Amino acid sequence: MPASAPLIQETTTQPQLTTDMIVVFGVVVLALIFFLTERLPVDVTAILLIVILVVLEPWTGIDPATGISGFANEATITVLAMLILSGGISRTGIVQELGRRMAAFAGTSVRKQLFATVAVTSPVSGVLNNTPVVALLVPVVTDVANRGNTSPSKLLIPLSYASQVGGMLTLIGTSTNILASDVSARLGTTYPELHRFSMFEFTRLGLIVALVGGLYLIFVSHYLLPERVPPRADYLEEYAVSDYVADVAVVPGSPLVDGTVRDATEILGPDIDIVQVVRNRSRGRGREPETDADSGSRSAPGRAVAPRQALPLTEGDVLVVRTNRDAITELAGIPGVEPVTRPQSTAALSADADEGILTELVVSLDSRLVGDRLDPEAFREEFNAAVLGLRSRGELVSERIVGKRLDVGDTLLVQAPPETLDRLARRGDMIVAREPPQPDYRTDKAPIAVAIMVGVVAVATLEFYPILIAALAGVVAMVGTGVLEPNELYDAVEWDIIFLLAGVIPLGIALEQTGSAAYLASLVVSTADFLPTLVVLWLFYIVTGLITEVISNNASVVLLLPVAAAAAAGIGSNPFAFVLAVTFAASTAFLGPIGYQTNLFVYGPGGYRFGDYFRVGAPLQLILSVVTVLGIAFFWGV
Repeated sequence: MPASAPLIQETTTQPQLTTDMIVVFGVVVLALIFFLTERLPVDVTAILLIVILVVLEPWTGIDPATGISGFANEATITVLAMLILSGGISRTGIVQELGRRMAAFAGTSVRKQLFATVAVTSPVSGVLNNTPVVALLVPVVTDVANRGNTSPSKLLIPLSYASQVGGMLTLIGTSTNILASDVSARLGTTYPELHRFSMFEFTRLGLIVALVGGLYLIFVSHYLLPERVPPRADYLEEYAVSDYVADVAVVPGSPLVDGTVRDATEILGPDIDIVQVVRNRSRGRGREPETDADSGSRSAPGRAVAPRQALPLTEGDVLVVRTNRDAITELAGIPGVEPVTRPQSTAALSADADEGILTELVVSLDSRLVGDRLDPEAFREEFNAAVLGLRSRGELVSERIVGKRLDVGDTLLVQAPPETLDRLARRGDMIVAREPPQPDYRTDKAPIAVAIMVGVVAVATLEFYPILIAALAGVVAMVGTGVLEPNELYDAVEWDIIFLLAGVIPLGIALEQTGSAAYLASLVVSTADFLPTLVVLWLFYIVTGLITEVISNNASVVLLLPVAAAAAAGIGSNPFAFVLAVTFAASTAFLGPIGYQTNLFVYGPGGYRFGDYFRVGAPLQLILSVVTVLGIAFFWGV
């Protein structure tokens, strides 16, 4: 128990800054630097924090058992279980079906489209983790925009923001709520007003926040958001693909005759990627689609989309290649091939759905592609999809994409056969920006999945068992009833979030045990001499929101909740009110794309720039800060 907390309650004397505090503050600053610069993936940074805290045990007070306690923490396991439950719901196609009905309702009215987006996203995000909800709805909302001749840029940021305000409807809407509940319970040993949150502890305030935020998104946001992506955008034009794609023919006597795509890749060089093979039309005419047993690629008459390395080549085949401008000029000097005088690249890439589909893939937070250098050839071989273009941080990478290090939110323009697109859509580490033509959902399991989710919520609400036990039982039920296959459990989990929770939880313990949180709180207490309590509460909301923009929302909760509780006690206020202000602020990050993972999910598909988030998000953040603080004061008092 922090010895400094009672000190603040009994006296206004500021605690002395100790060596232990300085060391812990140093670890916090180091964590902030790594989170902000992204020099290491977020999960690796979390592991590094554990190591540093344990190595510095004489000052941090974190022994090895405490250092790894985050992995067995109730919040960590609960978040893991809820992610799996959300994955089970997504496999049934329920959320996507809601989205399709939303599209039918919306029509061509932007406000109707926004209303449908908010009306579906916010309630669903209250009972499912909002991160996978956005991942599922990105292609649906994009389709709504295209059908209604509306720019997707008008709808995708509102989709992300609606999921965030919806996540505050219940305890399980976001991992931040679950973590805040756990921290609040731990702080309850020092502050009697604090306790673990119940399922609907703050639902009444969440409803107000969701309603105000929803009205803003429906009636105001579309005036502030530019049309970065035109309606029914031409992907080839948006990514300037024609500048980097060329056709070369396999000439008579070429060493590539009777060779394979692998042989062609070796001759053409590492900077040139073969995205299609167009067969000799005179020989291909009238043939039925076939699948090459060695290549694994399904070929329509005259065309192989995203050809595998083992695909055989013949004289007269035309290779559609993607490279940079310099390499295109050098194609004429490569033996065995010659540039086509009247290239058909654009027509070949604009393939029908039976041959190949153009779409965007967004690199999600837990993707194993994060940090990897892009190798289009290896990507084509593993995913059966050809990479045609890349957006990084919303900006088009107009030159060399080979070797470009991928990051969260980067968007790849790919072409893939329909069956490949369906498989990619089921992967948990990439978001497909359009729905597959024939999605493979377990629709017959939908009633079972809903019943399991309702049962989990009911058991936790009625407090028959803790949410942790109810959620784990739900996971077992999902597998036992066939909603999820056993091997799909691990794909449903966002492991970076789990490792992040495990890493920041001991950091929060160190802040409490060394008195560092109480020291920071004492600085806030000094402002109470000239600021009303309500203003101090509002400042905690604003500071939390700003910090969340540069580090993880989970990390900001762990760092600020102990400070908020100690500050409230120091000024004779209600610690629970301050805990709620921090919790709400950490789950509503609207100022930029990196503050919340759902903002990154829509970055590429919306064609956004950093300032677009601030333009529409800053007024919303300010409005909700006032609404939330006044709501807390009304319902719980300060």
